[in-house]
Amino acid sequence: MSMVEQSLGQLARSIPGATQVFHEYELDFCCGGKKSLAEAAAQRSLDAAQIEARLIALAQNASPETDWGLASPAELIDHILERYHEVHRQQLPELIRLALKVEQVHADSPDCPTGLADHLRVMQQELESHMQKEEQVLFPMLARGHGAMATMPIRVMRMEHDDHGVALERLLALTNGVTLPRAACNTWRALYLGIRTFKEDLMAHIHLENNILFENAAGPAEPPAMQRTVG
Repeated sequence: MSMVEQSLGQLARSIPGATQVFHEYELDFCCGGKKSLAEAAAQRSLDAAQIEARLIALAQNASPETDWGLASPAELIDHILERYHEVHRQQLPELIRLALKVEQVHADSPDCPTGLADHLRVMQQELESHMQKEEQVLFPMLARGHGAMATMPIRVMRMEHDDHGVALERLLALTNGVTLPRAACNTWRALYLGIRTFKEDLMAHIHLENNILFENAAGPAEPPAMQRTVG
């Protein structure tokens, strides 16, 4: 199967650096990860062959990095908790603080992202609720190898991931695609840099869960000696 026929999720989990290419072309590899590269490119009037060439070059020059598709559910969950759940909890309060300052100081500017702080607060509340459900209910089940029993919680988490995707679209709309105006102050620059990082982190986070952790959940349970609990 050629790369253009493979799904964005497959490519994102098999080629190191593919997610950055998808960010550049604004292709949704997390919530929209089941679409083929050809289909996703066509929807955005992009040249799939050009994107495929970038991915082939990455695959040929890839440096070794952790293949989370080969990790146990417990190992992947530990990574998600440390790299994404805790990081989001650090990112959002600072982004809200910066957004409030920009909105207050630049209220008269036509480029002012009015409503951004409120939207970030809503995202913080929704994401915190979502992460707590994963940490308290779903992740302990998956870490113990009980993925076959987790069909309904996984379905709910996938739906909430779709909601996060909609919230990201709203975030992009409020910030003009995270594009700074010419006269942006340092606070504004720090805000948009942080939003860009948060967006990329959240998409990578959802990708690992949707396309790897949840996809593998129906597989065989780990041997007892390998089972771990979420701390």
